[in-house]
Amino acid sequence: MKYPSVRRVLLGMLTGFALAGALTAQAADPILIKFSHITADNTPKGKGALLFKKMVDERLAGKVEVQVYSNSSLYGDGKEMEALMLNEVQMLAPAPSKLEQYTKQLQLFDMMFLFDNMAAAQRFQNSDKGKAMLKSMEDKGITGLAFWLNGMRQLTANKPLIKPSDARGLKFRVQPSDLQAAQYSALRAVPRKMSFAEIYQGLQTGVVNAQDNPWSNIYSQKFYEVQKYMIESDHAIGNYVLITNTKFWNSLPTDIRSQLEEIVAEVTTEVNKQAAEVNEQAKQAILDSGKVELITLTPEQRNAWRDAVSPAWKKFEAQIGADVIEAAKAANQAN
Repeated sequence: MKYPSVRRVLLGMLTGFALAGALTAQAADPILIKFSHITADNTPKGKGALLFKKMVDERLAGKVEVQVYSNSSLYGDGKEMEALMLNEVQMLAPAPSKLEQYTKQLQLFDMMFLFDNMAAAQRFQNSDKGKAMLKSMEDKGITGLAFWLNGMRQLTANKPLIKPSDARGLKFRVQPSDLQAAQYSALRAVPRKMSFAEIYQGLQTGVVNAQDNPWSNIYSQKFYEVQKYMIESDHAIGNYVLITNTKFWNSLPTDIRSQLEEIVAEVTTEVNKQAAEVNEQAKQAILDSGKVELITLTPEQRNAWRDAVSPAWKKFEAQIGADVIEAAKAANQAN
C-alpha cells in the first residue's frame, strides 16, 4: 500500500487552508450597492444619495458598502435602467417618465398643472394610492423604495411664455414620456425627446429652445446661461422614484434589508424636507446672476395653461387609473 509523501500532504493541507481563508474573506466582503444618478451632488437627489451612503457607512460598516456615481459618470439616461436589470448597479432614482415601459401609473407625475404645489404632491405620494405605485413594477423585477421630491418644475425659454399660445412653434425638450410629448403637442409646440445630459448643448445650439426642470437642476446644469426667460410656472412636480433590483433586494439578509429600509425612510424624510430650501436657494442664485428675466404666472394664467393641456390627459386616463387621478386632485385640498 502506497502512502502519500509528506510533501504532498503538506501541500494539500496548505491548499485547504488557503481555500478556507479565501472563503472566509469572501464571506466577510461587504455587500456592494452601486448608486448611479444623472444629477449633481448639490441637488436634492445628489444630497440624498450622499446622505444614504453616509448613514450606511455609519450603521452598516463592514457589512454594506455604497458607491455613489453622480452626473452620469457611470451610466447615463439611456443605459442606467438596463444596468439595474442586469444588477450592474443596485440603486437608481430616475424620474417617473423613465419608468414608463415598466408601469403606466407613474405617468401621473407628468400631468402638467395637476398639483397646485409641492405640499400637495407630497400628500399624494404619502397616501395609500401613492405608496401602491412603488409596488407596481415588481412583476418586472423593479422594487420602488421611496419617492424623493426635487421641486416644482419651471419653464425656461428664449422668449416670454405667459399664455399657452406663446408656446406655439417652440421646440421643447421633453423626457421620454408620451404624455409629456402629447401635452406640448396640444400647445402646438414641438416636443423633442432628449436625455438630461444633452439639454445644455441642445439649448446652446438651438436643437431645442425651451425646456422645463426644477430650479436646482436649472442652476446646477447652468441652463440659465443659454435661456433668457425663466417662467415660474410650478406646472408639475419634479420627483424621483428610488428603485432597486427586486432579486438583489430580496436576496439580502433580513436584518440588513430591514436596516437599509430604515435608512431609506430617514433619508427620504430629509430629502423631502430640504427640497424646497435647495430650490429656493438655486432660484435666488439664478436671479443674482443677472442673466435672465423672471416671469411668474398668476393663478389665472396657470388655469389657462391647465385648460390648454388637460385634453391630452384623456388618452392616458385608463392607463393611469381614474381613481388615482382623482386622488391626486384631492391632494390639492389640505387636510
